[in-house]
Amino acid sequence: MLEILIDLLALAVGAGFIGAISGLGGGVFIVPALVIVAHMPMKVAVGASLISVVATSAGASVAFVRDGWTNLKVAMVLECATVTGAVIGAYLAGVVPTVVLELLFAAMMLQSAYFTVTKRGDDILTKGDPLAEHLELAGEVPDLGGNLVHYEVVKVPQGGALMVVAGLMSGLLGIGSGALKVMAMDYIMHLPLKVSSATSNFMIGVTAGAGALVVLARGDVATTIAAPVAIGVTAGALAGSRVLPHIKVESLRTVFVIILLLIAAEMGWRALSGI
Repeated sequence: MLEILIDLLALAVGAGFIGAISGLGGGVFIVPALVIVAHMPMKVAVGASLISVVATSAGASVAFVRDGWTNLKVAMVLECATVTGAVIGAYLAGVVPTVVLELLFAAMMLQSAYFTVTKRGDDILTKGDPLAEHLELAGEVPDLGGNLVHYEVVKVPQGGALMVVAGLMSGLLGIGSGALKVMAMDYIMHLPLKVSSATSNFMIGVTAGAGALVVLARGDVATTIAAPVAIGVTAGALAGSRVLPHIKVESLRTVFVIILLLIAAEMGWRALSGI
């Protein structure tokens, strides 16, 4: 039993670390880790992951908010969309077959990888659209020299639409849907990538928390698994949040794509082979 707990903690620490520096959330990595490495049923992994994602967000977002990387106004506006999707997704997760969940997981990873590849470099906008300016969503981010760089935000409705999908996937798959959140903010709304990652980390806890309430009410959470996973993911997220500001953006994107493709291939193979 002790060996199993240690293995779960190790998997969770790694998932939390990668989830924090990518803004994708530890759930993206802990779900396949529990399913593929620990050989747990998909729905058990989803339940444990939702609890751990809440812990990840709490651990990672503290440092990001303190250091000024998180755009709190953008997060509050977009959470209205993600929470709605998360509640619906968590309800559907109780009736959707496991093979469908695994295929959805693989498809989401491929889509996220595509967005990451097609987005090159940070586009720091100096002019926002009328809605973003009315909501005062613009922010400032420190550059490598420590100077503050002002950026604007665009396409809030389009970003919000993708956030509903992100919430739906969160509830269905037990993740914070950081992949779609980062893509919505980075690719569509043109926030700088590190701001998108930090803001995503802040948001995923609220999104996962909404889905977790539904899963808990249904009795799909195994506390003996969820507890060590949550502790490990939190520790990894705290470490990752300290590393993020010092990582080059292009290196970050390359790592994202490799990880996402590997997860997509493995989860897709499991679904199609019936393992």
